[in-house]
Amino acid sequence: MASPYIELEVGERTVKVTNPDKVYFPGIGATKRELVEYYVSVGEGALRALKDRPTNIKRHPDGVQTEAIYQKRMPPRHPDWLESVTVTFPSGRTAQSLRVTEVAAIAYCANLGTIDFHPWQVRAADVEHPDELRVDLDPQPGLEFDTARRAAFLTRDVLGELGMTGFVKTSGNRGVHIAVRIEPRWDFIQVRHAGIALARAVEERDSGLVTTAWWKEERGDRVFIDFNQNARDRTVASAYSIRARPEAPVSTPLTWDELEDADPRDFDIRTVPARFAKVGDVHAAIDDRAYSIEPLLELYAEDGRGDMPYPPNYPKMPGEPKRVQPSKARAVTTEDGSS
Repeated sequence: MASPYIELEVGERTVKVTNPDKVYFPGIGATKRELVEYYVSVGEGALRALKDRPTNIKRHPDGVQTEAIYQKRMPPRHPDWLESVTVTFPSGRTAQSLRVTEVAAIAYCANLGTIDFHPWQVRAADVEHPDELRVDLDPQPGLEFDTARRAAFLTRDVLGELGMTGFVKTSGNRGVHIAVRIEPRWDFIQVRHAGIALARAVEERDSGLVTTAWWKEERGDRVFIDFNQNARDRTVASAYSIRARPEAPVSTPLTWDELEDADPRDFDIRTVPARFAKVGDVHAAIDDRAYSIEPLLELYAEDGRGDMPYPPNYPKMPGEPKRVQPSKARAVTTEDGSS
C-alpha cells in the first residue's frame, strides 16, 4: 500500500512529504510534517545560512530515536532542480555535495529525514577559499550554558579590538557558535591558523574559563574553543538547524543583547517560527561586510607556538605537532627512560 503523503507549495516547487504524521521528536510529539513546515517557515534565514554552500545532511528517516545517517554526498535519487557542487576531502578524494540554492531544496531534504544541515565554510563559486571564520564554543561535560555565554562575550571583545564583527547563535545544546564573514582570499590552512590565533587570544584573556587544549584530558572544567572547525570538511550545524534531540531544539541566531539572558531551551521547532515571524532573521546583515584575516595571521606568526593537531582522520599536515595524547607521550618517555 502506498505511503500517505501531503504536498506543500514551496516557492515555485511542489514538495511531497511522505508519512507526514510519523513522530520524529518523541520528547514533544512533533511530527515529520512539522519538521518540513518548520524549515519552510524560517526559509529566508535558513537559506541565507546555506546559500550556495556544499552541505552535509544529517538524516534520521525514522525519527531522532534512531541512528543518524550522516551524508556528505548528494542524494543519489533526486529531482533535476536540486543542485550540487564538487568538493575535495582531506584525503584528496572528490565528491558531488548538495548545493542549497532555494528553500524548496531544504524542504526536500527534510522530507528525506534531514534534521540538521551542516554547511561548509565555502561557496560553490570558490570551494578552496572559505568566506566564513567559525568559533565553536563547547562547554566541557558538567558545565552549563552560562559558561559558553561568558566565553562568547570574551570572544566578541577580542574580535572588536581587531575591528571585526561576529554573529552569534546557540548551538542547539549548551554551546555557542560565532560566525565572522571574511574575504575569500585565504585557503583552509590559513583560515584555520587565523582561528587558532583568535582562540589563543581569547584563552589569554581568561584561561580559567576557556581553553584551546585539543586533548580532552587537558581541558578541565572549561569551554573548549574548537579551532579545528575551520579545517577542510569540518562543519557545524547551520543557523536555524533543528538538532536531533527528542525536544527538537534549534540552533538559533541571536543578537548580542539577546545573548545576555538567553536560555537555549526556549528555542525549538515550535517557538522559533513565531519568533522569526516577529523579528525576522537577526543575522540578515551578516553578508554586508567581509573582513580581512591579516590581523589574525599576524598574531599567529607573532605567537611563535606554531600549529596544533588536526582531527585524526586527516593526513599528516606540514608543521603539525605529533598527534599523541600527552598522557600516552609521557608513558612512552617513561618506558624509554628518556626525558
